[in-house]
Amino acid sequence: MSQVGQPAARALMRRLAVEQAECRVPSLTAAIVRDGRTAWFGGRGRVGDAAPTAATQYRIGSITKSMVAVVVMRLRDEGALRLNDPLEQHLPGTRLGHLTIAQLLSHTAGLTAEPPTAWWERTPGIPAADLLDRVGPEELKHRPGRRFHYSNVGFAVLGELVGRLRGTTWLKALRAEVLDPLGMHDTTTRPRTPHATGYAVHPWADVVLAEPEHDADAMAPAGQLWSTPHDLARWAAFLCGDSDGVLCPDTLAEMREPAGVDDGDAWTGGFGLGLQLARTGGRRLSGHSGSMPGFLATVWAQPSDGVGVLFMANTTSGLSGTLLTDLLDILDEYEPRLPDEWRPVPADPDLLALTGLWHWGPKPYALRLLPDRGLSLEPIGGGGRASRFVPRDDGTWLGLDGYYAGETLRPAADHLDLNTFIFTREPYDPAAPVPGGAGDWHA
Repeated sequence: MSQVGQPAARALMRRLAVEQAECRVPSLTAAIVRDGRTAWFGGRGRVGDAAPTAATQYRIGSITKSMVAVVVMRLRDEGALRLNDPLEQHLPGTRLGHLTIAQLLSHTAGLTAEPPTAWWERTPGIPAADLLDRVGPEELKHRPGRRFHYSNVGFAVLGELVGRLRGTTWLKALRAEVLDPLGMHDTTTRPRTPHATGYAVHPWADVVLAEPEHDADAMAPAGQLWSTPHDLARWAAFLCGDSDGVLCPDTLAEMREPAGVDDGDAWTGGFGLGLQLARTGGRRLSGHSGSMPGFLATVWAQPSDGVGVLFMANTTSGLSGTLLTDLLDILDEYEPRLPDEWRPVPADPDLLALTGLWHWGPKPYALRLLPDRGLSLEPIGGGGRASRFVPRDDGTWLGLDGYYAGETLRPAADHLDLNTFIFTREPYDPAAPVPGGAGDWHA
């Protein structure tokens, strides 16, 4: 089903209308993406003399960063760089060459949030060479790797990295490798008609002030792009997994892995590799927010349900902060997602024979067969180390997650060797090669 029903559409539009009216937003658009297609779109307010449409451009600010990050990950997948490479290896001569690419992607490099220039969002930018000359050790606010600290400067540096390695500009690389393949032809660095004008809304009166807009030059990879609800919906579908060959699904999943958190122990907000992360209402969301003078935008994806949601507005501040999660709640209330149908699949008899009860010492575990010859090893009753494994060509299995992520599982007829731990069919089976030996059980 690609479209929401009328009751859901009415409830979604009402929530959007309340946001636009009560938060006094000149114009506001939102969309829900389901199973790779736009299931609902709504627009309120005015752009000029007309209501905004799915073709109206807005600035998307820092959502630009997540798009630049995709190109960096493509370079990694091609072998042109490694995430742990120091910047000096690919951008020689900078004064921050010891920082790694992964640290810049995840905002854990310790770099200052803003460049050592005038307020960059409101003034014309400077060339990349000038910016790199200005940014040195004095711009480090924290020890690299110590903590999450959001840095616009870090993504300006990553944009220059992309340009150098591709032998072109970051924008041409992004357009050729991401925007055009995804059909995002209305995502540009400067506005085109029809587009919204960015406004600041007076806090104590119903009047507005037009905000400035400039080419950010070196800082452009941190927040330059304009886009439309139509294009941003395609981006949401991409984040949900409809990658259309632009990025390996495993790489996109890697970008969603938490690399840093920004709100304490029981985190609700964090950052992966170029993607913001949120945990709210039982959901795990990934995407990015964006703001520039006169504009706000956010896109979230919930890959587990194949659902994305976004908004775009032409106001500097003032939105509630719950609009998108409220829209997802409405969708769940009116049209909850049906689980996928269960269907039997063929199983390798040798793998089927491995399934069932195993023991780590005296603790029972269950080994289950997953699709595509995968395995799942979980403690019975909980309270232990659970991991999934994928097969490798050499007859072993590689851990995907949990304690055994990256570790090797070697199955044998009478035991499992999991990174030196021996799992046996019976607790400490004396017939299996248990280190330290295994004698008789006694009272």
